[in-house]
Amino acid sequence: MRTADFDFDLPPGLIAQTPAPRRDESRLLVLHRDSRQFEHRQFRDLLGYLRPGDVLVLNNSRVIPARLRGVNAHTGGQFEVLLLEENSTNDWWAMLRPGKRARAGTQIDLRTTRGEPGNMRATVLEKNDEGHRRLRFAGPANITELLDALGEVPLPPYIRREDTGCMEQDRQRYQTVFAHRAGSVAAPTAGLHFTESLLGEIRARGVEVCFVTLHVGLGTFAPVKTEAITDHTMHEERYELSEETARIITDAKQHHRRVIAVGTTTVRVLESLASRPRCDHRHPSPAAHQPSPLALSAGSGRTRIFIYPPYYFSIADALLTNFHLPRSTLLMLVSAFAAPNGTSGRELVMSAYAEAIRQRYRFFSYGDAMLIV
Repeated sequence: MRTADFDFDLPPGLIAQTPAPRRDESRLLVLHRDSRQFEHRQFRDLLGYLRPGDVLVLNNSRVIPARLRGVNAHTGGQFEVLLLEENSTNDWWAMLRPGKRARAGTQIDLRTTRGEPGNMRATVLEKNDEGHRRLRFAGPANITELLDALGEVPLPPYIRREDTGCMEQDRQRYQTVFAHRAGSVAAPTAGLHFTESLLGEIRARGVEVCFVTLHVGLGTFAPVKTEAITDHTMHEERYELSEETARIITDAKQHHRRVIAVGTTTVRVLESLASRPRCDHRHPSPAAHQPSPLALSAGSGRTRIFIYPPYYFSIADALLTNFHLPRSTLLMLVSAFAAPNGTSGRELVMSAYAEAIRQRYRFFSYGDAMLIV
């Protein structure tokens, strides 16, 4: 398949700039794979598609206030710093703007969100092939302990902010209610629709709720730029699966109970662990997968798994997801899920997206949701 096969035109007015008034008041497009039919629902109607014995798996990674502001310690020129990944204490990879001024040795004095001195200095150590800079922070503390005072919510570039009131709201709403383990620089957006009360109702229906961790990086949302999908180099992300979640999912699969994955990030964790070690860094051949009793093991590590049609899914039986950007690896994963082990899912998902556009659904991070069953 070509990358252009996953392109589509979206009216700018359908890019959600703010979340729904309540998390669970977003809309829900339900896509039935077998019948290829759509249903238009509200997110709370998700309850009607769950049944006792199901397992709902969510990504509990917590978004850090990763966008920092600073000035060149010698010239006063302004910098925007976006933290990407921690190497060790006060040692981070980051994106800097303007990048041309961020040569090795450049020193940047950070500012608080109010524009006051932040008592923290970053020194540029080196640049990698992707243009990211490695920074060493110096000050009275670990930079992670100061992020609430120094950092802003790392909203994606298609969400624009001028109102400081909205920016304060983002600190709460660009975070799931079950976020626990800090490390993401972008939200696992499918989980943003859940409230504590809705999760309580889900559990009351006999659905087991469990969590994985995948720290979401900016590469998740980056468009694929190669003409052929197979030429794309997948970004790497850190994941963790606990003993408890491994036990719950293994029991569900062995007793033929459904596993519902919330978000593409959750799917990537499950598939990375289900296919270790052969498929951890590449797209596995469908022929390499044969249904067999699955015993999922707890683990942690890094994954570059790239899922696109055709793909045989080992664990997830249903997928709850948002509407994704054109040409993104997320859209390719969703297309693979719409027709496991086949290639017709692309056409089905693009048809669903066209229907969502006609019905004025809201797209991307703060947008509406889609359930594939």
